[in-house]
Amino acid sequence: MIRAPRPVLRSEHGLWALERVLQHHGFPHVAGADEAGRGACAGPLVVAAVVLPAGRRGQVPGLADSKLLTAAAPEAAYDEVVGRALAWSVVVVPPREVDRAGLHVMNVQAMRQAVERLDPCPSYVLTDGFAIPGMPAPTLAVWKGDRVAACVAAASVVAKVTRDRLMVALHERWPAYDFARHKGYSTAEHMAALAEHGPCPEHRFSYVNVRASLTRQDQPA
Repeated sequence: MIRAPRPVLRSEHGLWALERVLQHHGFPHVAGADEAGRGACAGPLVVAAVVLPAGRRGQVPGLADSKLLTAAAPEAAYDEVVGRALAWSVVVVPPREVDRAGLHVMNVQAMRQAVERLDPCPSYVLTDGFAIPGMPAPTLAVWKGDRVAACVAAASVVAKVTRDRLMVALHERWPAYDFARHKGYSTAEHMAALAEHGPCPEHRFSYVNVRASLTRQDQPA
C-alpha cells in the first residue's frame, strides 16, 4: 500500500495544511470522515465523509470543529460545505443497529460506507481520533482531526447538522423527551424525562442509563 508522509503540524499551519501536504505528495482527493451522536443515549449515530476541492474554493469560511461553533453557525457552514465539496456522503445508523452490533462496530462500519460512497473515490482518507481498517484508500487517524484538518472539520459539520435535524424531527414524534433541545445526550432534563416516561424506540437500550430507566419503570409505585 502507498503510504503518504506523516508531517508534524502545528496549529498555526491552519486547517488546510495537512490536505496541502498530501496533495503535494500525489494524493489529490483527500477525504475527511467524522461522526455525530457517539455520546448520545438516544437517536441515530450519523457519519459523514467529505472531499473538499483544492485551492480557494475548498477554503470554507467559518469552518471549525462543529462542537466549537455557536448554535447558528453549523447550519451556515453546512450550506457552504455541501455547496463547495467535490463529494460528500452521509450514513445514518439507527439506535437498534447500535444496540445490535455495538457502538464502535457500527461507527467503524459506517465510516467505511460513507467513504466508499464518495465519487470521486478519495486518494487518501483522514479520520478523527481512531484508525478505520478496510478503507478503500490509505488512511491516517488524526487526534482531534476536526480541529486540525479542513476535510474532517467539514465532515464534522455535515454529520452534526444532519443529526440535529433528525433529532428535531424526532422531537415532533416524541415531545416528552425534548430531543430538539438536548439532541439525545444525557442531560439532567433528558434523564428526568427518561425516569418519568421510560424509553421510547429511539433510545439505545444497550446503554446503562436507558436500561436503568426500564428497571425503574418495572418497580411498583
